[in-house]
Parts: sequence; C-alpha cells; structure tokens
Amino acid sequence: MRVLAGDPLDWNATSNAGSAVSIGVFDGVHRGHQEVLADLAVQADARGGLQRVVLTFDPHPLALLTPGHEPPLIGSLSQRLDWLAAEGVDLVGVLPFEQIRLMEAADFVEQILVKSLGTRVVVVGMDFRYGRGRDGTIETLIGAGSRLGFAVDAVPLLTEHDGALSSSNVRILVQQGEVEAAAEVLARPFAVRGEVVEGDRRGRGIGFPTANLRFDAEVLIPKHGVYATLAEIDRQTYPSVTNVGVRPTFDGHIETVETHLLDVDLDLYGKTIDVHFISSIRPEQKFGDVEALVTQITADVREARFKLTSPE
Repeated sequence: MRVLAGDPLDWNATSNAGSAVSIGVFDGVHRGHQEVLADLAVQADARGGLQRVVLTFDPHPLALLTPGHEPPLIGSLSQRLDWLAAEGVDLVGVLPFEQIRLMEAADFVEQILVKSLGTRVVVVGMDFRYGRGRDGTIETLIGAGSRLGFAVDAVPLLTEHDGALSSSNVRILVQQGEVEAAAEVLARPFAVRGEVVEGDRRGRGIGFPTANLRFDAEVLIPKHGVYATLAEIDRQTYPSVTNVGVRPTFDGHIETVETHLLDVDLDLYGKTIDVHFISSIRPEQKFGDVEALVTQITADVREARFKLTSPE
C-alpha cells in the first residue's frame, strides 16, 4: 500500500484506470468503516479495477476545530495505516487538515479528487461533509460528480442493537474498560502501540518484569485496571498481562501502560510493540504492602492465562 503525505495538490496520484476514493478520519477502522471499505472495493471492481484510495486526516479535525476538546484517537496514525492496508486499500492520502479546512468545497473536489487522484467514484458515509465551514454535502458532491465525471455512493451507517457502530462508541467502551465489547465493534481486539522505554524496574524487583510503553499522548488507553492481553513483538505474539494506571501502591501519579510477558523474558528496550487487550481482569487498586501486591499479581497472571487459553 502506498502512502502519500504533504501538500495534496502535489500528489499527482492518478492511475490509468482512475480511482475509487473514500474520505474520512477512519479512526479505529471499525466495522462501520469496514462496511464503507467493502463497498469501495465493489465500486472499484465494477468499474474495471480502479485503484482503491482512502483520504484520511492528520491531525484529527477536532484538534484544530475545538482544541482541547478533541477525542482521543483509537489508534496512532501508523496503526490506522496498517488497518487500512489489511482492508485491501491501494493508496492512502494523509490530508493535512490545517490546509484542507481552508479549501472551498468546489476546490477540494476539483483540485484533489479530480486533478490529484483522477476520481471515478466516491464512496462515503451518509453524514459526510467537506470543504470550508463543512459547506459541502452529499447533494453538492453528487452535483459536482455529474459535472466532472465521477459517481457518488453514500453508504448508510452500520447499526447493531439499535446503535451505530461508531468511533464514539468504541471510545466509550474502552474508557469503561469493556474491551471485549469494543472488540466486537472493531472486529479485532483494541490495541495500544508504543515504544518500550526504561522504567524504574520495580516489576523486575518483585519477580514480574514489565515492558513500559511510551505511546502517543493523543491515543486512547483503557480504563485503569489489569487486563489479559496479547503482546505483538516483531510479528510474534506472546500471552501477557497488562496494567494500565498510576501504580497507587507506589504512590505513582504518571499514567503508564506496563505489560508482563507470561512465558518469556525478552530484552525489549527500544522495540515497538502492540498490546492487544483481550479481557478485563480487575480495576486498579492500592495495596497495603508489596507482599499483598505480589500475591495479587500472581492471581492476575493465573487469571490472564486462563482467559487467554480457555475456549470461547
């Protein structure tokens, strides 16, 4: 999958066949997004094999529109690109939102969709808006397409149990620690990607060495607590138990994500790992002494091993 960034007016990413394009933040690439991407594939194939293009945004639009009130991202940009590649996307254009939000709707269509991408069909959700002041609507996009030679397919929001399968719902579930329910919306476990950095080695000192993750400040992390997880390292997956929180037993104040591998002790410093949250074990709590903490961690490891190995 190709990835383009920078000024989209300079991309020149047209192909001989043309492009099928979908546009959105695609935060989390959840099942609702996957429905749009499946339709993108159908539309591309129906027109003789157009290149499948996704236009996404960095940073999140609300980071500029309502600074300080933007939602945490379900994954980092690198994770989003991996998820889009897994859905069969050929090209991702990362739109700099600070530039895009100043473009008139007509200019966005003519300069980016038509000139830069050679768009033949646009596939978006029914609530799609674009251009300065969100002036562009599905109706204006259809009108532009009839003039400029591309079709528009508006995909209804995917719903389940009377609720939309949305990024907002995923955030709520993860923030409540309901990672199993979040996985149902995502069609995969919720995951945090981070670099392993040096910690205070307290875990090793009590017999449970942990990988301490440094992650992007804008990404979502689960409710404080202990979770059964799978740690993906260099394309290998290891059963693990992960603590999210501030380590109150040691009077901590800094939010951390610490993962203990169950079966191996690896030198992970400097490596980037993905921690996939499979199931919640317990909330974060403060213990009276280290001995009580060790006893509880031993029980957490036993519970994590059971949750990760027991059949559905």
